[in-house]
Amino acid sequence: MNWYVEVLKKYAVFDGRAGRTEFWMYTLINFVVSLVVGAVGSAIHLHVLGMIYGLAVLLPGIGVAIRRLHDTNRSGWWLLLSLVPVIGVIVLIVFFAMESDAGGNQYGPNPNVAVASGAQGPVT
Repeated sequence: MNWYVEVLKKYAVFDGRAGRTEFWMYTLINFVVSLVVGAVGSAIHLHVLGMIYGLAVLLPGIGVAIRRLHDTNRSGWWLLLSLVPVIGVIVLIVFFAMESDAGGNQYGPNPNVAVASGAQGPVT
């Protein structure tokens, strides 16, 4: 749950880098929370609840995806590939699953190295 909260704390942060674990744990927890919110919304006949949650986590989701692309030394503009049906989404999933760039890149230091050296934050 710490990964989810850390991403929400960086609500609209689009610079820097996010490791694989940060991105995928946020994605997993967000998926589970979405299912729960959708089920609760259906149970109480308030379907707008899911839409409100979706809007609330839209910017953090975009932010962590852009930071994950930065971690693989790609511009955040690559996220626009998601607009291309099937092929674009598959390419993005491959990018998100790729290993981080070793060392620093133009978007900042490697988050894995920063955490290992004693900096505060979750381990990725």
